[in-house]
Amino acid sequence: MAKTPSLHPRLANCAGRSWKELYTDFSLSPQGYTMEEAARKRETLGHGKEERRPWDSIPARLFRSFCNPFSLVLLVLAVVSFLTDLMPKTAYTHSRTTGGVMLAMLLLSGLIRFWQELRAKKAADRLLRLLETTVLVLREGQWREISSARLAVGDQIRLRAGDRVPADLRLTQARDLFLSQSMLTGESQPVEKTADAIPLPKTPSLAQYQNIAFAGSAVMGGSGEGIVLALGTDTLYGAQRESVKKNASFDRGANAIAGVLLRFMAVLLPLVFFACGLTKGNWGAAFFFALSVAVGLTPEMLPMVISACLAKGSAVMGRKNTIVKSISAMQAFGSMDVLCVDKTGTLTQDRLQLEYYMDVLGNDSPLVLDCAYLNSLYHTGVQNHLDQAVLRVRELPNQRSHWAELERQHEKLDEIPFDYERKMASVLVKDGQQSLLLVKGDAEAVFRRCKDLCYEGNTYPLPPDPMAQLDAATDGLMADGVKLLAVAQKRQTEPQITADSEKDLTLLGFLAFFDLPKTSAADALAALDRLHIPVKILTGDHLSVTQSVCRRLSIPAEKALTGEQLASLSEDELMLAAENTSVFAELTPKQKAKILTVLRENGHCVGFLGDGMNDLPAVLAADVGIAAEGAAKTLQEAADVILLRKDLGVLEEGVLEGRKVFVNMSKYIRITASSNFGNILAVAAAAVLLPFYPMASVQLLLLNLLYDILCLILPWDSVDEELYARPRPWPDRKLGRFMGFFGPISFLFDLLTFGFLYFFLCPALCGGGFFQLTAQQQSLFVSLFQAGWFLESMWTQVLILHLLRTKRLPFVGSRPALPVLLVTAAGILVFTTLTFTPLGTLLGMTALPPAYFLFLLCIVSLYLAVVTAAKSLYVKKYGELI
Repeated sequence: MAKTPSLHPRLANCAGRSWKELYTDFSLSPQGYTMEEAARKRETLGHGKEERRPWDSIPARLFRSFCNPFSLVLLVLAVVSFLTDLMPKTAYTHSRTTGGVMLAMLLLSGLIRFWQELRAKKAADRLLRLLETTVLVLREGQWREISSARLAVGDQIRLRAGDRVPADLRLTQARDLFLSQSMLTGESQPVEKTADAIPLPKTPSLAQYQNIAFAGSAVMGGSGEGIVLALGTDTLYGAQRESVKKNASFDRGANAIAGVLLRFMAVLLPLVFFACGLTKGNWGAAFFFALSVAVGLTPEMLPMVISACLAKGSAVMGRKNTIVKSISAMQAFGSMDVLCVDKTGTLTQDRLQLEYYMDVLGNDSPLVLDCAYLNSLYHTGVQNHLDQAVLRVRELPNQRSHWAELERQHEKLDEIPFDYERKMASVLVKDGQQSLLLVKGDAEAVFRRCKDLCYEGNTYPLPPDPMAQLDAATDGLMADGVKLLAVAQKRQTEPQITADSEKDLTLLGFLAFFDLPKTSAADALAALDRLHIPVKILTGDHLSVTQSVCRRLSIPAEKALTGEQLASLSEDELMLAAENTSVFAELTPKQKAKILTVLRENGHCVGFLGDGMNDLPAVLAADVGIAAEGAAKTLQEAADVILLRKDLGVLEEGVLEGRKVFVNMSKYIRITASSNFGNILAVAAAAVLLPFYPMASVQLLLLNLLYDILCLILPWDSVDEELYARPRPWPDRKLGRFMGFFGPISFLFDLLTFGFLYFFLCPALCGGGFFQLTAQQQSLFVSLFQAGWFLESMWTQVLILHLLRTKRLPFVGSRPALPVLLVTAAGILVFTTLTFTPLGTLLGMTALPPAYFLFLLCIVSLYLAVVTAAKSLYVKKYGELI
């Protein structure tokens, strides 16, 4: 066992003290705290800051909104710009507005994302309030059910099966109390807890804290009471859980995109700096210009556009029975190329019916039903559909007195709740002068612990090769989709279940259950198949039962693996099996999470849909964890997405919306990066060839900002059907290729514009070539030149957005959404008019004559024609555009 991580000092101190001493230490009374005392204790002893997951807190969301790869790039550039403002002015104009504008964009984009994150959080909280974690607390002499967020250190609370332990507790009572600590320690077996004082060694392991219930543990069986020692982030779970959350697909993709832009920047910036410094001889001016090139290559509004896309998709999903708790999960929906689901409740109706209770030869057996009833009645583990199906026999007419008498005659003595290693539950009841152990569980697991069988009141030894006999008796039923449990018993004198109790059992018979497939499941699976999302079944159920359900839903299940087979595979074999197998049965919760981890390591974006506590490790291991309606509270807290209807059809809508969001983000990233790249190449070349800089830093920044503001409408753009027909990865690997293909086209037309302005228009308006003019005339020459290039660049950048948003013929084969058209037209009009206003003069630009606009129409028309032809070549060569 690994050494214990840092624990709150109270835990080690209180573990070795009796609970009576604790009452004195915390000044507790048998009546518990009053409300006023609890409030004071929260102030003096702390309340752990945040009960819910730290990444759900407002400070964490605020941090995420501003601290992402794109925003950090912009922040670095803004800081550098502010530092350069402290240096003396040089021949190259730089302005204090540059850094200010960048910081303004950074602030605005972060606030938009933060606002949308809060909207998503409020929507999720409205749902979670219905599912809020509550706990029984002794307050003012009464056991009251309150929110775990209102607990105070020293509170006395009561635990029941199915509860999530809300705080680190020193147990004062424990009756057959079994906790699952797998979230903390990775142990798959539940741990039995005690209320006895236990002196601890100097460096105790978690296993030695036998009287401490750690926050985040799940109560698998029994009951208990305890005193709260630590809350929230003061608990062991609270300190660790930030590291439990996986690195989301969105974060990996965003980092990759930022990396591509940074690599381009790292190459261009020093080249431009040295080229300009060597040709102009003014290294200070060269530095400022190189800084502007870096700024120009960075899409300043990228964080804001991405936030708007994600927020819009999240809002749409909120109207479609889906709560997206983190807007980044919208991107995971779009990229998801494998969906893993638990069988029960997802593919089936989640209401098991008890069809048969039979002896070892298949005859009806009231004894089997009686023993199964007592086992289910006294089993205090997490309630399951099998126990509920057994207990529904009480609803049969004229039978209530029988079950009441059975319960009266058999008092409960002890139990070991169900767990996914043993695959069975054991209950010890009083039967006359002896104790009777009743065992119910997986047929094979129970059968392996039996030494004989009972038939018509007589006991017989098991036949030769008993497992083959079991298979012969049960395979036919399970092949028809019937779930079988075995029931066994054993008489003993001890009033407790010991380590040897579950051995040498007597087999009584079997229970047969049936769970019909959902009528909507087949259509939903077909829809996901059309979306090119393969569905993998990950279930703890028996292989034969799983295969039967799959056959009814036309899911290929011939190549299926069990948990036992999975455990025997090497790492390389497991990677292949995860890819090539669609059905995994008889899995432990840990094996479900392992399969998801392997799929992610294979490069997939993986979703997981589950509803039980055994699905919690898988939900945390997936890129997007999805909890269905009615799922365990702990699971809904951990999930990224909550479905208000337990239906795979809802997922189809989420996938489609996520893909549309992702396509619109990809449009902006690719088109803006390639357009900026072409413009920067042209600016850098002109800076080396021309006797002046072709654009001031503030003009270059303004050009990008004006274009990016137009792009804010992209989240509302329409998307071609073929673009969301398949899962789409982040465009990081293809971004460089896209920039390298379309960027030089923009570079070529920028050079043509430079030539026209330098050799024809500006000399005609200023009275001669640049070197023949006076200083005042040269200033006018530069102002005309910069205004001309500003307009040509703005027109081509805005219109290229429409050309490259689709591989079809723009405006004909694929029409942009009306808001996009309106904003584009308004933007071109406003930004063209800008050069005729005092603001344009302030920015160093001069109004241009009609002859220039005739040239502008010609060059832009030719540019659009060339890009259209190039787009056809690109699609023909690479098979896709966006």
